[in-house]
Amino acid sequence: MFSNRIASDLTPNRLSAAIARLREAGIEFDDLTESNPTRVGIDYPGRLFEALAQPNGLAYAPEPFGLPSARDAVVGDFRRRGMTVPRDRVVLTASTSEAYSMLFKLLCNPGDEVLVPAPSYPLFEYLAALDSVQPRTYQLEYHGAWSLDIDGLRRATTDRTRAVVVVNPNNPTGSYLKRAELDALATHCRAHGLALVGDEVFAEYVLDAELPRTSSVLAQRQALTFGLGGLSKGLGLPQLKLGWMVAAGPDELVRPALERLEIICDTYLSVATPVQAGLQALLTEGAGIRTGIRDRVTRNYRALLTIAPRYPSVDVLPAEGGWYAVVQVPAMQSEESLALHLLEHDRVLVHPGYFFDFPREAFLVISLLPRPEVFDRAVSRVLDRVEAAA
Repeated sequence: MFSNRIASDLTPNRLSAAIARLREAGIEFDDLTESNPTRVGIDYPGRLFEALAQPNGLAYAPEPFGLPSARDAVVGDFRRRGMTVPRDRVVLTASTSEAYSMLFKLLCNPGDEVLVPAPSYPLFEYLAALDSVQPRTYQLEYHGAWSLDIDGLRRATTDRTRAVVVVNPNNPTGSYLKRAELDALATHCRAHGLALVGDEVFAEYVLDAELPRTSSVLAQRQALTFGLGGLSKGLGLPQLKLGWMVAAGPDELVRPALERLEIICDTYLSVATPVQAGLQALLTEGAGIRTGIRDRVTRNYRALLTIAPRYPSVDVLPAEGGWYAVVQVPAMQSEESLALHLLEHDRVLVHPGYFFDFPREAFLVISLLPRPEVFDRAVSRVLDRVEAAA
């Protein structure tokens, strides 16, 4: 009866089952996987949502790519970041996930492939499956710093590959694309007729400003390129459901892509009018939220770097940006067993590295969003447990 786009076995993994048991029993724990900025004490302006009560939000005048005023607001936000994008290449979506789905529909036939990084966000597997697309991984390699394995990406490319996805900065490694990597990617995509899709939702959360990085995949013009962003991460407003993608590249590729994308967007018309009407005010009034998140993740990352040297068996891998940190621990037991032990005995929830397709054990991924007092307490418990075991 059901589509094979969704796995037939829906049994929760051991960690998910343990979380459910604790919550059902009313047992509290510190959550170092928190990804929702609205739950961690970030200051949100009291009048922020007045932007949603704009009078023009009452009228329904659907535009496939979004209201011109809202797309102008996105253009202005890119200008704030030092980039120039034309309004006619801005496409509004309800989320970054929806943007992926639309791009997979645009670029792929059923059974075609997209290249996605590993380690990276596990949602790609589900997004691809729901559009009958096959994800193939290419590796990010760690040799004191993270780098893109361009030779491995070339080997992973087949005659069914249609796009390359990059996350800049990557989630969870926090590594930005370097200019030489972007140039190599663009050259490869152009040579093989592939689109380059850049997920840049964490782009402004810089943890190490001294390291070289690219501002955006939109900085190159060789290949058909889409840069993705939105309110969820960029402004800490996941509940407002507004994202965007910006097309770039040679005109002879961008023009037909947008013509086809317009048909897809017009079919769904998924973006609500009030959030579009209030977007300019949201971007202006909500800038302090982004600053608050940046201050929080920077503070917690520095606290982690300060405490970690007390634990010789632990190594915090350097992060350049984003909301997460990766901690390498001794591979004395499986990551899942360690994460279960931390949850059940120390009342701390962390992500095991295999959730993100790390190529080997043992890594823990922790969020930098929690309140400082929660973060410090929970991190100490994690590192105490790991060091004692070692």
